[in-house]
Amino acid sequence: MRLLLAILISLLFAAPVHALIRLPPVPEPVPDNPADRLLAVPIEDPAYDPATRCTKSPRPGMVALQRWLEANVRGESWGTYRCEKWGKRQASLHAEGRAIDWHLEASKPGHRREAERLARLLLAPDSLGNPQALARRMGIAEMIWDCGYWAAGMTAFKKYDACFNKHGTRRKRVDPTVAHRNHIHIGLTKAGAARRTSFWFA
Repeated sequence: MRLLLAILISLLFAAPVHALIRLPPVPEPVPDNPADRLLAVPIEDPAYDPATRCTKSPRPGMVALQRWLEANVRGESWGTYRCEKWGKRQASLHAEGRAIDWHLEASKPGHRREAERLARLLLAPDSLGNPQALARRMGIAEMIWDCGYWAAGMTAFKKYDACFNKHGTRRKRVDPTVAHRNHIHIGLTKAGAARRTSFWFA
């Protein structure tokens, strides 16, 4: 009986399989936020720089972000660069070496918790109340995870268009890579990719 009750409680409070990352209306600081060591340094404004072309040179800020993820987050890199164009002067941040796909499976509870922990850390305020402090200091411009999309300055994840039809209903069959259910995509601003934001040079 106790086992059955424990299972029912866990199901009741477990995140739905297709839930977007939920951010609290008023995010609270998180313990040991790396952004807190930079309180004396001016913080960057939220920014998003569209990609326009394919470049092949490794971006120093992306190399630094990958190393930081390897040291601080469960999972592994699925790569940073690929020449992915959408049209004239329109491209994925991957095309400029400004995005990484970090392998975490949304279908695995431990992986889901880790992706949500990472997103909340990046978007938490620092101890002075600066919102999304670590993301701003790293130069993070966007994240995509499990059919949810966040871009610099947004206060919540929104529905990722590839997963939903024009009526906002979730499609029944979406490739897990397209849906970002098997990795979290993290994109950088041009300054972040050049390693010219406060987290990287302080």
